[in-house]
Amino acid sequence: MSKSGYLKLADTIAAEIADGTLKPGDRLPPQRSFAYERQIAVSTASRVYAELLHRGLVVGEVGRGTFISGEARRGLAAPSEPRGIRIDFEFNYPMLPEQTVLIAKSLGGLEQPAALDTALRQATSVGMPSVRSIAASHLSQGAWSPDPEHLVFTGNGRQSIAAALAAVVPTGGRCGVEALTYPFIKGIAARLGISLVPLAMDEGGVRPDSVQKAHHEAHLSAIYIQPAIQNPLGMTMTSARRADLLRIVEELNLPIIEDNVYAFLDEEPPLAALAPDSCIVIDSLSKKVAPGLTLGFIVSPPRLRESAMASVRSGGWTASGFAFAAAERMMSDGTVAELTRLKRIDARARQKLAVDRLSGFEIQTNEKCYHLWLTLPAHWRSQSFVAAAARRDIALTPSTTFAVTPGHAPNAVRLALAAPTMDQLDTGLRTLAAMLNAREDDFDSTE
Repeated sequence: MSKSGYLKLADTIAAEIADGTLKPGDRLPPQRSFAYERQIAVSTASRVYAELLHRGLVVGEVGRGTFISGEARRGLAAPSEPRGIRIDFEFNYPMLPEQTVLIAKSLGGLEQPAALDTALRQATSVGMPSVRSIAASHLSQGAWSPDPEHLVFTGNGRQSIAAALAAVVPTGGRCGVEALTYPFIKGIAARLGISLVPLAMDEGGVRPDSVQKAHHEAHLSAIYIQPAIQNPLGMTMTSARRADLLRIVEELNLPIIEDNVYAFLDEEPPLAALAPDSCIVIDSLSKKVAPGLTLGFIVSPPRLRESAMASVRSGGWTASGFAFAAAERMMSDGTVAELTRLKRIDARARQKLAVDRLSGFEIQTNEKCYHLWLTLPAHWRSQSFVAAAARRDIALTPSTTFAVTPGHAPNAVRLALAAPTMDQLDTGLRTLAAMLNAREDDFDSTE
């Protein structure tokens, strides 16, 4: 079959997905069976499946087959925007009942003409000396105290990741990332023309030997990892693993982009405390404060700071003057510190409830974090489980969203625990437990 022929067949399958003939979670036949049914060569069937995979219309679950993706209409593999579902286990922005009052108190007076005049002025990628000093103090963790002159600012954490990637990985270059990672890194990399190379993981996080292997085979320009409260798996690297990893990356002369956004829930300092010349630390206020009032941070080695600044300017990622003014107030008067303390308590309470309600099922998590990784029983498929939960007004994220390698993902889902009220959290977890205890067909037959 010609190139246009296999593309037409892929278009036919895409149309069946679009009109609902094929639904999220439906399994496509094995390629040999598909080839027989369509009277085409097996090699052509393979090209059709590869094209569907490339378009994000199907996913492969290891050892289980090829399924219609629940993300088929979302474009790049990343969560959709919040959509008002009743119980949201998809988005992970902790909002405490008392935090609005705390934030309002901190920002009192910012509406006054003198303060507002400063806040409304054009800002730069490095801010003013006062905000650099306050931010450096705020970011200090354990043995790590960043130099204020090493800071660069953006509007949020995603922009900080994009700027750091653009600063150290050239267009057409390769960056190593955890095999299961923060989903938005995939879209950021695609728009920057950067290829992501999956790094094998175990219970301790990224394996140092996988970094070595990936660099030997693909010549990496950098690696992007989450050493503390990894998303989606929740683990924090041990001291021994950190030392082993740093030894390898320093031997290979690889910069590390270290995503520290969830680390406020832990006590562990960043890798930069041990290797300040190798690590670019990324942080933001979106989780500590709120997604609607945030500031992104880049703590860069001196040799890379100018590149980071240039990336922020060229990307249009400079934070607004109002964001600087609000963040400076909240960091300096202890509001961010108090919200951090309260959210650590809240995360532990939610995690304890989740572990209790899902006892007996295979979960991977951390008592300190706001999410957990749920491996599904053999009688459920990831996409089907997400679709069945959605019919009960519960939003989940399938494993495919976090997988770097297209078409290869474990049979699992991530539960974000931050958004629901405690009553909603309890209700949602009980519903999911009931679903897990039932067979897929039996459970759906009751609807």
